Amino acid sequence: MSTVGRRGASTPRELTRVGDRLSFVYLERCTVHRDSNAITAEDADGVTHIPSATIGTLLLGPGTRVTHQAMALLGDSGAGAAWVGEHGVRYYAGGRALTRSSGLIEAQATAWANRRTRLDVARAMYRLRFPGEDTTGRTRKELLGMEGTRLRECYRRESQRTGVPWRKREYHRDDFSAGDAPNQAVTAAAQCMYGVSHSVVAALGCSPGLGFVHSGHERSFVMDVADFYKTDIAIPAAFDAAAEGVDDIAARTRRMLRDRINRMGLLDRCVRDIKDLLGYDGTRDTTQADGTPSDRVTLQSDGDVMVEGGRNHGDEIIW
Repeated sequence: MSTVGRRGASTPRELTRVGDRLSFVYLERCTVHRDSNAITAEDADGVTHIPSATIGTLLLGPGTRVTHQAMALLGDSGAGAAWVGEHGVRYYAGGRALTRSSGLIEAQATAWANRRTRLDVARAMYRLRFPGEDTTGRTRKELLGMEGTRLRECYRRESQRTGVPWRKREYHRDDFSAGDAPNQAVTAAAQCMYGVSHSVVAALGCSPGLGFVHSGHERSFVMDVADFYKTDIAIPAAFDAAAEGVDDIAARTRRMLRDRINRMGLLDRCVRDIKDLLGYDGTRDTTQADGTPSDRVTLQSDGDVMVEGGRNHGDEIIW
C-alpha cells in the first residue's frame, strides 16, 4: 500500500493490468471525491484518479475526507470501505464487504456450527501459527499448552536476538504504562494486528464473532486471525522497538509494524489464509464481464440444492 502523494499517475499500461479487481486500495491525508466513474484522491501533490471497478475495498487512513458522491459510487460499483489507522493498523468502522456473495461467511458458519469441524479448523490454525508442529488428534487443552510453550520460546529467542531483557508476559488491561518496555511493545503490536485482521475479516464479509480458538467476544475470529502472525511479525517488531529505548515505545512499535506489514504484503496473505482455512474455493463468487461482482441470489431447496431466485417456481412443483 502506498499513499496518494507517493504514487505516480496511472498510465494506460497500468490500467490494463488491473483486469482483476485490486483487493485493497489505501489512502491517507487526502480528499476522496468522484469524477464520473472514477474515485479521485486529492492531496498537496495533485489529483489521482482510481477507476472504481478496480477497487475491492477502499481503506481510508488518517487525514482522509470522503464525499457523499464518492461513497455512492463505491456502493454502485460493489466496493467496500473501511476507516482504519495508519496503514491499516487500527480498524474503526466499515461499510459493505468486498464480495456480494455469502459463500465465505456460510463456509465459516458451517465449519463453526459443528463441534468436530470447529476443532478441525482450530487445529489447522495452530499448524499455521507453528509450522512443523503435529496437531493431529490434539485436544484443545493440548493445543493451548503447545501455544504457551512456543510463545515462551519466541519471547526468549527475541530477547536473545535484540538484547532486550525479558521476564514474563504481563498485560494490564486498564493501565498500559504498568508494564515494562517490551511488554508495552508486545501489547501495542497485538492491538495493531487486531486492527489489520479486523479490516480483512470485514472486507471479506466474514463474521468477526465466530471464532474457532477464541470465543465469547465480538472479535473472536479477528483474534484468531491476528494470532497467525504473532510469532513471525508482531513479536519481532515489538522487540525491535523495545531495543531502541523506552520513550514513545507504542508509537514506534506501530510504525515498525506498519512498515513490516506493508513490506511483507500481509493483507493479501491474510486473505489467502482465511480462505484456505475455511476451505472456500470461491465457486459462489460470480462476476460480470467487466470483473465487477454480480448479484446472484439463490433459493434453498431440498437436499442442499440451490435453485435460481428471481423466478416463479410454482409451475415446477408437483402437488
